[in-house]
Amino acid sequence: MAPKPGSRAVGIAASDGPEYTQLCGAVVRADRVVEDFVFARCTTGGSDATAACRDLLDRLDRPDAQWVLLAGVAPAWFNLISLDDVHAAADRPVIAVSFKDSDGLDDPLRAHFSGEALRRRLATYRELPPREPVALDDTELWVRTVGIDTADAADVLRAFAPDDNERPEPLRVAQRAARAGRQQAERFGWETAGDATIDEPTDS
Repeated sequence: MAPKPGSRAVGIAASDGPEYTQLCGAVVRADRVVEDFVFARCTTGGSDATAACRDLLDRLDRPDAQWVLLAGVAPAWFNLISLDDVHAAADRPVIAVSFKDSDGLDDPLRAHFSGEALRRRLATYRELPPREPVALDDTELWVRTVGIDTADAADVLRAFAPDDNERPEPLRVAQRAARAGRQQAERFGWETAGDATIDEPTDS
């Protein structure tokens, strides 16, 4: 069953910076009404993106938002997100969306990391569900899902996609807000960003 116009989703997207990456969680209705924002940050090149996503969901505290949409699984320069952990924290279906096809992250991870940093990233990456193509009219997306099958995830994405079907609205809104938040933090200092910070030393 397709989501109704008043249905809500949380979109989580990132804007990368040289040291920190700004994350935004945005609650958006299927009729395009934006209701809520919250911000966090994670370490560029670190391994704390999953914890930052959990923190966003906890501080949003919006059980009425039925789905969590993520813009990819490797923000902040391969700071990989565990979809199982996000699903457990959210207690609702999780849909990670990629906007272009790729050969996967095994080779890039091996090119940039080694030792324990590589082992942990590969373990998280290999635990991710498979990526499946989804067609939205003239646009093709690739999704990984937890707690929802691909066909139902496609219905959710169609319901939240604008007329041009380029990017589901919760992710578009979260991406733009994350970019603006990062620019403000870089200009005025990260301590002014108003977020709950979860820092880990870069381990590359």
